[in-house]
Amino acid sequence: MEQRVVRLNRDKVSCSICLDLLEDPVTIPCGHSYCMNCIKQHWDGKDQRKIYSCPQCRKEFKQKPVLEKNIVLTSLVEGLKKTGLQAAPADHCYAGPEDMACDVCTGRKMKAVKSCLVCLISYCENHLQPHYESPAFKKHKLVNPSKNLHQNICFHHDEVMKIFCRTDQQCICYLCLMNEHKDHETVPAEAEMAEKQKELQESRQQIHQRIQDQEKDVKLLQQEVEAINVSADEAVEDSEKLFTELIRLLQERSSDVKQQIRSQQETEVSRVKDVQEKLEQEITELKRKDAELEQLSHTEDHNQFLLNYPSLPALSESTHSSSINIRPLRHFEDVTAAVSELRDIMQDILRETWTNIELAITKVDVPLSEPEPKTRDGFLKYFQEITLDSNTAHKKLLLSEGNRKATLKNQQQSYPDHPDRFTNSFQVLSRESLTERCYWEVEWRGGGVVVAVSYKDISRAEAFGSNDKSWSLYCTTEKKRNRLYHNRVKIPIPGPVSSRIGVYLDHRAGILCFYSVSETMTLLHRVWTRFTEPLYAGVEPYSHGDTTEFINLK
Repeated sequence: MEQRVVRLNRDKVSCSICLDLLEDPVTIPCGHSYCMNCIKQHWDGKDQRKIYSCPQCRKEFKQKPVLEKNIVLTSLVEGLKKTGLQAAPADHCYAGPEDMACDVCTGRKMKAVKSCLVCLISYCENHLQPHYESPAFKKHKLVNPSKNLHQNICFHHDEVMKIFCRTDQQCICYLCLMNEHKDHETVPAEAEMAEKQKELQESRQQIHQRIQDQEKDVKLLQQEVEAINVSADEAVEDSEKLFTELIRLLQERSSDVKQQIRSQQETEVSRVKDVQEKLEQEITELKRKDAELEQLSHTEDHNQFLLNYPSLPALSESTHSSSINIRPLRHFEDVTAAVSELRDIMQDILRETWTNIELAITKVDVPLSEPEPKTRDGFLKYFQEITLDSNTAHKKLLLSEGNRKATLKNQQQSYPDHPDRFTNSFQVLSRESLTERCYWEVEWRGGGVVVAVSYKDISRAEAFGSNDKSWSLYCTTEKKRNRLYHNRVKIPIPGPVSSRIGVYLDHRAGILCFYSVSETMTLLHRVWTRFTEPLYAGVEPYSHGDTTEFINLK
C-alpha cells in the first residue's frame, strides 16, 4: 500500500523542467512547483525581455516572484528519497545522437514527441502536457518532431512564416507581405499546402497509370524478343537443311547466310532489349518518385512541405504506348523462302538470287520509335512547356514571367540558401524532368546565351558542358564564336545563330538536336548518345543585362 502511494505521489513532486524529484522545491503564485535552481535558470534566460511566466500554464507575472522554499513539498520529497523507490526514466526515454531532444529539458534531455509550429519548440511527453491541458495552447499546431523548425522563421524579420507567396513560390511572414511582397498574389500557407496536396495526389495517380502502361509495354517487348529468337532459330535450321543439299556449290553461301542471320538477330534483339531496359529503369525511377511523393504527402509541417514541393519535377506525358507499336512480322521466314528458291535455281543464277537473300535478312526491323520530325509543325507536336526552378538559380539571376525568363543582374537576389543552387556560373535548371520526345525554344537578348540540357546531379560548382553530365550550346553575337561543349570537348558551330534556339530531344533514341529558328529551322548540331538519367533544360545569360526566355508556344 505504501509503495502504491509513493508511486502515485512521485509524479506530483517531480519538476516539469528537469523531470527529476524536486530539489529545494518552491511554489510560484500560479500554484505550480519547481526546483529552485531550475526556475531561476528558466527566468534568467528571460530577463532581457522582463517577462516571467510559468513554464506549464504560461501565466505571466509583472514582477519576478520571490522564491521561498516549500516546506511541505520538501518533507514529502525527503520521504520519497528515504523509501529508496526513486527511479530515473528508462534509458530509451532519453534522447540519443539520432533523436530529436526536448528543448525544455535541462541536464540530460528526453526524447521529443511533438514539435509546436506556434511555439517553435520541441517537447518531450512531460513538457508537452500543458499543450493538452491548458486552453492557452488550444490553437497551437503539434506535428511530429522536426529538426527544421528554424526554417519556419523568416530570416529577414525573425517572424513565423504563415503566408505563401504564389508569385515567388515561397513562404513569407506578415512583414514580408507588407513590404517586398506587397503586390504579390498570396494565400495562407495551409491553404496552399491543401491545394498542393491535391496536385500531389493527381501526380501519384498519373504515375500509377504510367507504371501500369509501361509494364504492359515491357511484357510486349519480351514477347517480341521471344518471337525474334524463335523465328531466327527456325530460319537458321531451315537454311542449314537447304544448303546441305547444295553440298559444294552452295556451302560457302550457306555459311554467309547463317552469319548474317545471326548478326541481324543479335542487332534486333539488342535494340529491343535496350528499349526494354530503359523502360524498366524508368519504371524503377517512377516508383522511386512515387515513394518520394508519398513521403512528402505525409508531411504535417506546411512550411516543410512547401519548401520541398517546388523542387519536385513535374510529370511529363508518356508517349511510350504510342511509340511502341510492334506490328505482326514474319521475321526471318522470308530468308527461308529465298533459300528454298535458290536451291531450285542452281548455280548459274546464284549471283542474282544472293541479293534477294541479303534483302530478306535486313527487312527484319522492329519499329521502336518514330522518325525525327522534318518540319517546325512536326516539332511543335512535341512542344514541352519549360519553367525554371528558383532553387537552382544563381543568386544574380532574376526570374520573371512565371519563372520562364532569366535576367543576369549586378546585384544578388534574395534567394534562400539551397543545396541545389549554382554557385560559380550564372546558371539555372528547369523544374521539369525530360524523359520522352520533346521540343522547346529559347529566345535570348544581349551578348550571348548558353542553352543546355543536363542531368540533375551535375556539380553546382561546374559550368554546363564542362563535364560528362551536360551538353551546352554557346551562342554569341560575335562571328565564329558559336560552339557546343560536352565533357570539356569543344565543337565549333559555323555561321550566325538567330536569337531563337530550338532544342529537340528524343531521350529513348539518344538524340539531342539544336536548331537556329527564324523563318526556317537550321540544324546547328546533332548529338547521338545514350541518356542514362532524366534530363533537365538549362540556360545561362552571357553578361549583365542579358535575358533568356523559354517561349510558350501553346
